[in-house]
Amino acid sequence: MPLYIAIRLRGEADVNPDIEKTLYLLRLRQRYAASIYHDSLPGIKDMIKKAEDWITWGEIDVDTLAELLRTRGRLKGDKPLTDEWVKENLGLQNGIVELAEKLVKGEIHYHRLEEKGIKPFFRLHPPRGGFKKTIKRHYKAGGELGYRGQNINSLVRRML
Repeated sequence: MPLYIAIRLRGEADVNPDIEKTLYLLRLRQRYAASIYHDSLPGIKDMIKKAEDWITWGEIDVDTLAELLRTRGRLKGDKPLTDEWVKENLGLQNGIVELAEKLVKGEIHYHRLEEKGIKPFFRLHPPRGGFKKTIKRHYKAGGELGYRGQNINSLVRRML
């Protein structure tokens, strides 16, 4: 049961209203916004497939997820997510690393942590070194959009 990360790469111009609604539901409301979802959620694959001309996605690993949570994880009020906050409010003794492990295993769903005060999306920078290819083509066709598999981890690290 993989944990997917979806990153919006294209802006808001010329978006079909159906796709715009799907991106809104995925919490990808602006460029370089990212969200993580489990494969087991009903309809998530269909939503990602519908928006594939605007996003890139793949399976995130534990190390990249821990780094993402540490650098880009936010609480309400735009405060950073810290090990101390995770230990106090979620009861996880190893902090962010344990949270990342539980997220990847599927024991915790990240979007459900919104009730505890964690923002359910990440705001990323444009990738360091820029995009290697054009944003308007799919990854398999020599572009940046669509499914990347494990290669998403290197893109996420460049965007932190």
